[in-house]
Amino acid sequence: MSDLTLTKIRLRNGAWEGRLTGAPTTGKRPDIRVTHLDQPVPDVELVEGTDSSFWTLTIPVPDYAIADGVQTFLIVDGETETKLGDFTLIAGESVPDDLRAEVELLRAELDMLKRAFRRHCLETS
Repeated sequence: MSDLTLTKIRLRNGAWEGRLTGAPTTGKRPDIRVTHLDQPVPDVELVEGTDSSFWTLTIPVPDYAIADGVQTFLIVDGETETKLGDFTLIAGESVPDDLRAEVELLRAELDMLKRAFRRHCLETS
């Protein structure tokens, strides 16, 4: 369980922006991991706010992720492996209330759970 809370600010100019609260005010940088297709997203920025009560998270959408279909990004607290949030891009032909985004998100979360379970098994054996 994570004490961090992520709130979306906007998706603009090819970058998703959010505000992270609940981090210790001791100056310790939160360990935030962002994945797309189970691979780390490069160039993620985490900048401490002006009054140290929040951090601004900026996730640039990689060019290769702008493609037909559903592209899901998973945002995780790296310290606790807790999902903090996600966002999805859908391009090409889509149907209203498209379930593809939900299925893609479930796949990403299942992959995260599999990694956590495998790590748990290694640590307890």
